[in-house]
Amino acid sequence: MKKILTLHLCLFIALFAHAEVKLASIFTDNMVLQQKSQVPIWGWSTAGKNVRVSTSWNGRNYSAKADNSGKWIVRVVTPSAGGPYELSISDGKAVKLKNVLIGEVWICGGQSNMEMPMKGFKGQPILGSNDAILKSRNKQILVYTVPRSSVTELQQNSKPSAWKVAEPESVANFSATAYYFGRLLNEMLDVPVGLINVSYSGSYVEAWMSPENLKAFPEVKVPAKEDPIKAVSRTPTTLFNGMLYPISGYGIKGAIFYQGESNYERPDRYEEMFPAMVKEWRSLWKQGDFPFYYVQIAPYNYAQLPPFNYGGKFNSAYLRDAQRKSLTRIPNSAMAVVLDIGEENQIHPANKEAGGKRLALLALANIYGLNGFGSASPLYKSMSVGGSVATISFENAGNGLTAFGKELNTFEIAGANKTFYPAKATINGSSVSVSSPMVKEPVAVRYAFKDFIVGDLFNTEGLPASSFRTDDW
Repeated sequence: MKKILTLHLCLFIALFAHAEVKLASIFTDNMVLQQKSQVPIWGWSTAGKNVRVSTSWNGRNYSAKADNSGKWIVRVVTPSAGGPYELSISDGKAVKLKNVLIGEVWICGGQSNMEMPMKGFKGQPILGSNDAILKSRNKQILVYTVPRSSVTELQQNSKPSAWKVAEPESVANFSATAYYFGRLLNEMLDVPVGLINVSYSGSYVEAWMSPENLKAFPEVKVPAKEDPIKAVSRTPTTLFNGMLYPISGYGIKGAIFYQGESNYERPDRYEEMFPAMVKEWRSLWKQGDFPFYYVQIAPYNYAQLPPFNYGGKFNSAYLRDAQRKSLTRIPNSAMAVVLDIGEENQIHPANKEAGGKRLALLALANIYGLNGFGSASPLYKSMSVGGSVATISFENAGNGLTAFGKELNTFEIAGANKTFYPAKATINGSSVSVSSPMVKEPVAVRYAFKDFIVGDLFNTEGLPASSFRTDDW
């Protein structure tokens, strides 16, 4: 019996030694590789074994030796957008990947408003999504979803998943914000677009950060490897460990991000954490300060959520303001504003096309060099005071501001006593004059600075202004 067991063990070892080379989960048929780059391909084999990667678009061969852990990595040169191509990876027995396209690749991260699929959540629809899903068949849009994984130990590989060609079934289950973003990129650039969804509903920003990065925030408790995970999307480091780190380095053009709702109670800390998270992601990818575009969270009545906090810094406008201020702290960043589509009793706005489209406008203008259209929302620039009138100047309003024929009803103004009063606001080209009979000597102005509110100020291209405050009270 002992000899039989020994024989079986030897056969198992022999079979394992001749097993096919293993690729990281993110490398599958139908994937998109970033064009005109040197993109990494990696996986595992037997320690010390040579691995060869062959690319059909240029007939080149690349080789690498697996390290002591069995991991290998090569960097392959990609041409201009095109395909389909094939990729062959071999350490003696070849694995072939088919329908590999070369194009533009974007990471799409965040929490539920990024994770929300085109078909909507149960009982929570997305406007117009059924028609969009029906007409989604497109061989040049390919999507990949990193499976949920919340773990206390750093993972070398993510759970298995697959790249899928855009068609009704795959699009229905893919991130709506990401899909609308990618659809407009593909339409305007006419190149393949690859979208990698790495999001988890309800996640804290610190769940997407490493233990090393969180040392700057001593109030954050980083779990030990053996600790239980009580809140799968809100435990620091766990999504970084299980979802982000395993795909880090995959060749990309940039990232889009939609998160912050779960951090609304801690806006001051978010103003520090969010830029720190972005800096770490860029460090992981080793692609310099790649474009990082994000959606400012939509207005919503957060007081209806446990623990039912109301007022003060629990007003989610403070979190929106932290995101606005982060623009100056995150190089090569931009923010899509959705102040006009929030819903008082639904944290997931049904109009997901607006966020995705506005992110795409930013990318098309800033990265891909298209022009002649509006791409960025008006942002607070400066305030000057003359008598009892405060004048607010805006960026991204070169062609002027508008309320589309309605009165502006969401400005407030305060004097030295720090009491805000509803203000009369008048548009003057690219600025707004703000005043109130209750405030003789203005000190501060706020715009749309409520938990739930519908923005009423736009640039003439139809993009809503961000909420803001001129004070730091």
